[in-house]
Amino acid sequence: MNGKINNIAKNTSYFTFALILQKVISFAYFAIIARAIGPEDLGKYYFAISFTTIFAIFIDIGLSNVLTREVAKTAEGERRDAQSLLSSVLAIKIPLAVLSLLATIILVNIMGYPEITRHLVYLSSVCMVLDSFTLTFFAISRGFHNLIFESIASVIFQLIALSFGLTALHFNLGLRWLMGAMVTASIFNFCYSAALTRWKWKVKLLARYDKALIKSIAVITVPFGLFAIFQRIYTYLDSVLLSVLAGDLYVGYYQIAFKIVFALQFLPMAFTASLYPAFASYWARDKEQLVVTFERAMNYLIIISLPISIGTIALSDKIILLFKLEYMEAILPLQIIMAALFFIFINFPIGSLLNGCDRQKVNTINMGAVLAVSVIMNLLLIPFFQNHYQNGALGASITVVATNFLMFLLGMRWVSKIIKYRPMKIISVFLKAATSVSVMLALILFLKPLLNIFIIVPLAGIIYFAILFLLGGFKKEDIASIWQSFIKKNT
Repeated sequence: MNGKINNIAKNTSYFTFALILQKVISFAYFAIIARAIGPEDLGKYYFAISFTTIFAIFIDIGLSNVLTREVAKTAEGERRDAQSLLSSVLAIKIPLAVLSLLATIILVNIMGYPEITRHLVYLSSVCMVLDSFTLTFFAISRGFHNLIFESIASVIFQLIALSFGLTALHFNLGLRWLMGAMVTASIFNFCYSAALTRWKWKVKLLARYDKALIKSIAVITVPFGLFAIFQRIYTYLDSVLLSVLAGDLYVGYYQIAFKIVFALQFLPMAFTASLYPAFASYWARDKEQLVVTFERAMNYLIIISLPISIGTIALSDKIILLFKLEYMEAILPLQIIMAALFFIFINFPIGSLLNGCDRQKVNTINMGAVLAVSVIMNLLLIPFFQNHYQNGALGASITVVATNFLMFLLGMRWVSKIIKYRPMKIISVFLKAATSVSVMLALILFLKPLLNIFIIVPLAGIIYFAILFLLGGFKKEDIASIWQSFIKKNT
């Protein structure tokens, strides 16, 4: 038992470290691309990625999550069941991959995009297919309780994309070669994960049609698949609609804000990595501890998210200057989207609680409702702000804030039905954090004309946490608890 616990802790540590490193490399690469090619070409590049990423979910439809879960249920060292599961999943995914690829190519041609955009979509489609099968192969590793190889691959993937991408930019080879860097990285990941599955786990890469097994997999996949489809469309459809309704230039502006928020999500992702199994365990055995854990998770993420959100809003003009003067139109969209960061962060423990307490269907319904509202708002607000303010990215940004707030309301409605948490305990921490942020904001506004952003940020952080500590927003015991948690993960 101790061996399994240590293995889980080791996996969590590797994966968390790799996730952070991957996000850092990815964002640095994005910043380099943004500075090199300008907002309009950036819009073309990320439209292609967003467009194909939406179709990618129709290849996997949650099958990888199911594969991991079912392989994990097999006896220790049992490869026969893993073989039959992978063969059945491949039998489902191969035709889905062909259909998704055809749909992507046909639709981008019907939409009348220029040749360069179509070529970028074609190249990104190669990544779409390869990455989907890579996800499946790594699902086998996860099923055998091993995240180490996937963690290594995620970092190598980013390094390959960075290396080939920088080469394309240095020699001014154009957008096609820049997208080719992503294809190269995807080919590596596909070959690496396939080789790992075949030779490390001894599972053959064969598709086999087993009607009974495929039917049982399909039944299990439905709740996973629906949520994954809703979430993927919600995350990337705004960029596609922005391209269609406003143009690639505004996709470029919007991507600055989107990528900053996306990069920051490693914080709640890493923090809540162990929440789902903990919630599931406490739901079955210890309801009081479930309440305490949920409240603590909410409090910690409130404390983390508020200063990042307000600080970024206050320093948005200086942050945009790190990219290029051409991106000044991205300042207001960034400020608006950063207002959503608070809800994005605290929605992580809410979603984990619902899943851990057997409310997966509720999460799926909530995500579906949020997606519907997002589509309607984008269709209304992007043309409105494009026509009246010449910046459709503002409409997409407002939609992000409204829909994340809606997700928060829908989730909390169910939280109160599941556990008897203490709202005033969370509100008290919020008020203390808000007071501390107010002092921090005053300092930022005072120092902003005087100092470099890289000096302002650490000073603001020190003041925020010092004030919060004096107000009792967190205690020495909280610091010790977080430190002990980190130490345990790495021992």
